Amino acid sequence: MRTQENQYRNRPAVRFGWLLAALAALVALLAHGGSSEAAGPTADEIAKRVQTFYDGTKTFKANFTQTYTIKVQNVKKVSTGKVTFEKPGKMNWSYDAPNGNRVVSDGTTIKVYEKENEQMFETPVKNSQYPAALSFLMGQGQLQKDFTLRLLDPAQMKFEGGYVLEGTPKDATPAYQKMLLYVDAQTNQVRRALILDAQGNRNRFDFTAPVVNQPVNKSEFEFTPPPGTKIIKP
Repeated sequence: MRTQENQYRNRPAVRFGWLLAALAALVALLAHGGSSEAAGPTADEIAKRVQTFYDGTKTFKANFTQTYTIKVQNVKKVSTGKVTFEKPGKMNWSYDAPNGNRVVSDGTTIKVYEKENEQMFETPVKNSQYPAALSFLMGQGQLQKDFTLRLLDPAQMKFEGGYVLEGTPKDATPAYQKMLLYVDAQTNQVRRALILDAQGNRNRFDFTAPVVNQPVNKSEFEFTPPPGTKIIKP
């Protein structure tokens, strides 16, 4: 045994070979963050998958739950309803009673009806930023073009089994600072969208029972408010 050890010590080429192998293994380990698992998709790759799905979607319908949190007042408002999109630029957010609010776009004008205040805002689509962060759903906007993107840890975001894509608008807007898309890993559909503004308010939409590429009646995108409603055109 002593003879074998002496022979190994006297063979520098063998010792040098083992050293190179060890260094190579260490570099590979560091390059993978200490894990032997293959690297996952990048933020741009996830954005491309989402964009591809919605680019191929003519109509989209789903139930939604909206949770709006006002930070300074520590107030949380929860509403439910149904949403319908049709390209290009048409949408209908119909809120359940007793809320009764509506957000309707015929592709040219957006109408935001507030039942409680008995008023409705009308503004051209091209001047509106509501809901700008979800414009890709209506066939407008490009995630990779409009946002600086990065992936968040789905475990920390409590969305394991999917991806959480954070988007910061490349062109600053007073409407919101960031958007988070919670993406289903199997279908590439957005299951949840979270919009954060400069004041720390959070506007969250959870989508369930989605239906895509089914015919939609044009009346979905027409809305006349009740008599006596004050019409405001900013």
